[in-house]
Amino acid sequence: MDVKTSETYNGWKNYETWNIALWINNDEGLHDFAKGFSSYDDFKDTLKDLGTITTPDNIAFDDSRLDIDALDNMIFELNE
Repeated sequence: MDVKTSETYNGWKNYETWNIALWINNDEGLHDFAKGFSSYDDFKDTLKDLGTITTPDNIAFDDSRLDIDALDNMIFELNE
């Protein structure tokens, strides 16, 4: 039997990208902090410099599976 599986996770490329986006959009501190950046990589690098490398549920902000283009777009939209 051929079972079609979803190619996305709640509209995002995968669970990891969804999780990062969820935390940025729903945690007031992260949300306000993210507004100061023009790219996800700058945001992630600054978090790392401050000693934060994962979300509270242990998804790494530099996970290789992240859809960086989608996260860049989300960061851009926060600043509109």
